Amino acid sequence: MKPSLLSPFTEVLPTPLVLRTVLMPKGAMFPEHAHAGGEFVYSLNGIVQVIVGDERYLVPPQYGLWLPPNVKHVGVNRREVLLSSLYVSDELCSTLPTKPQALMVSPFMRSLLDHARESKLDHASDRYLRLLTVFLDELTETPQAGTYLPASDDAVLSKVLHYLEKNPGDNRSVAELARQAGITERTLARKCRQELGMPLTEWRNRMRVVNAISMIEDGKSVESIASQFGYSTASAFIVMFKNLTGTTPASYRQSS
Repeated sequence: MKPSLLSPFTEVLPTPLVLRTVLMPKGAMFPEHAHAGGEFVYSLNGIVQVIVGDERYLVPPQYGLWLPPNVKHVGVNRREVLLSSLYVSDELCSTLPTKPQALMVSPFMRSLLDHARESKLDHASDRYLRLLTVFLDELTETPQAGTYLPASDDAVLSKVLHYLEKNPGDNRSVAELARQAGITERTLARKCRQELGMPLTEWRNRMRVVNAISMIEDGKSVESIASQFGYSTASAFIVMFKNLTGTTPASYRQSS
């Protein structure tokens, strides 16, 4: 049985902005709950995994997940992760997305979180709240990425996505995958644009990054991961990983 964790601040916040950091043990979960205010969840060393209704959010480093007020969600994780959550009072949420959204975390924003997390200031002091307010201001302007790794209810496209998740090393072109699915390349591209909001090649790379992070945390070498994902060289995989996460696999391993 997965250990269940108690969800804080479901009724009221002690201050307009609250930063809380918690270590989630391997396999732990927050049962379905909602907060009176909004919540921005960021993982300092792994994947944010949240379920909202039928939507699954797998958010890697460089991104965090914004949850508007009163949105019921379940927090789950396969590995031990250190999570920082910024709880935002309802009156401060007006400039933030009205639905759950993966949001990019810049190096500056990460530094603000680290500074606030390690601060010895009184967390109810004006100075501390100003620090969190700067982060909130940055959050309202940062790029959005939807669910980061979206799913689809389309019968054909969902089969293609499921196949790629089961076969991450398959490097066949979109045209070849379309033929396998019994549709034209143009139709598959249209479905990806409408259902995923991105080309299939980008979705495949995002899926590989999400899986690679788990493999890195398991201690697998970059070379073996690259080979498993169908890359002829480790350097090609490293370039893709850095483009999507802002860091190299080696740097991510060290920070984790």
